[in-house]
Amino acid sequence: MIVTLHEAKRPEINLKYVVIVIRQGEDWVLVRHRERSTWEFAGGHIEAGETPGEAAVRELYEETGAEEYRLHPVCIYSVSSEATPESFGMLYFAAVEKFGPLPQYEMEERRSFRELPEAVTYPGIYPTLFAEVNEALVSMSM
Repeated sequence: MIVTLHEAKRPEINLKYVVIVIRQGEDWVLVRHRERSTWEFAGGHIEAGETPGEAAVRELYEETGAEEYRLHPVCIYSVSSEATPESFGMLYFAAVEKFGPLPQYEMEERRSFRELPEAVTYPGIYPTLFAEVNEALVSMSM
């Protein structure tokens, strides 16, 4: 997998996904899908008629139950490989103050971590996105 980071504003790009890296206090919050044993960031496809911001709000709630938070766009990213064409997504950071119950959609569990766990769903993508959020947090003074 090749992950490329782009400027946050590129209107000519057709965004397909959103990914939200979440922190509550000093902990990173990831979720585990019902059908997987690995951990992942909240996120998913942008639905027809949705803006990336609307998709991020929807996915954040559906996958984590976040009720009180601040959501910040970080950058556009793309993923490609020899077998798949380049696709683009928007990376967000969410500082969550309060979670409600985990909604009964596709996620089985929500857990806090001090560091990015080794067992992540997309090991060729997540470390790059996680590092970019950490870098952005320094400039946001969060």
